[in-house]
Amino acid sequence: MPDTLSDSLAEMTLKMIGDRWKVLIIQNLMDGTKRFGELKKELGDITQKVLTSNLRLLEEKGILVRKVYAQIPPRVDYTLTQLGYELKPVIDSMVAWAEEYRRNMAKALKIELAD
Repeated sequence: MPDTLSDSLAEMTLKMIGDRWKVLIIQNLMDGTKRFGELKKELGDITQKVLTSNLRLLEEKGILVRKVYAQIPPRVDYTLTQLGYELKPVIDSMVAWAEEYRRNMAKALKIELAD
């Protein structure tokens, strides 16, 4: 049981975006609307099944919207909602933390190698 309201809110955020693919999908859509194929290509080794599943979950949570065009071949676009775009500072903070962590680890490794 969380000790504070902020603990439970942090947990809620993690449940919504707390895995590798969701964060990468959101980060990728920060540039604007993308088609399924574009996302799959840009995300690299994600499977079609995993991408589809994560897109559906993000849509259910109100993070992105899916627009289907009635044409042949079918066209589907994905765009972040306002709520999705509001995650930008969260993701930017994660990136900044990772950069700092990497720098610190590199410094530590150089010190160990020098000893």
